[in-house]
Amino acid sequence: MKVIIVNDKKKKDSKEIEYRLNLFVEWLIYMVCYAIVLLLASNLFRSLYVENFLYGFLAAIIIYILNKTIKPILVTISLPLIGMSLGLFYFVINVIILLIVNLILGKHFYMTGILSPIIVAIFISVSNVLLDNLIIKPIIERCKK
Repeated sequence: MKVIIVNDKKKKDSKEIEYRLNLFVEWLIYMVCYAIVLLLASNLFRSLYVENFLYGFLAAIIIYILNKTIKPILVTISLPLIGMSLGLFYFVINVIILLIVNLILGKHFYMTGILSPIIVAIFISVSNVLLDNLIIKPIIERCKK
């Protein structure tokens, strides 16, 4: 694995060095994990269908692109609702992202109902935490030495 060393430019006197994984490798790890989460959720729930791993990976890429482009706009627009609901409306934004993926991929990836997208959004959030703590950080720590 290739690890990139990033110096902290804000603190000129600081000798702290930030280590981070190569962005492409980190992105690839996340995309494969998202595809696996989508396939597992597809097998657990009848209301979610992913045709195969290729479409799961394609759905993960589309989710990533939508999270980087459309999600900040949706969060900005719905900030009052997110504040009034103490952050619970944020799941609705994730559901909207998953429903857009549903529209893009058509018959290869579809969801029915409202409960399965919420559960998939929770699964993806949990997988992010697990990936960070069990895979990404240990690789970085091992490469520091």
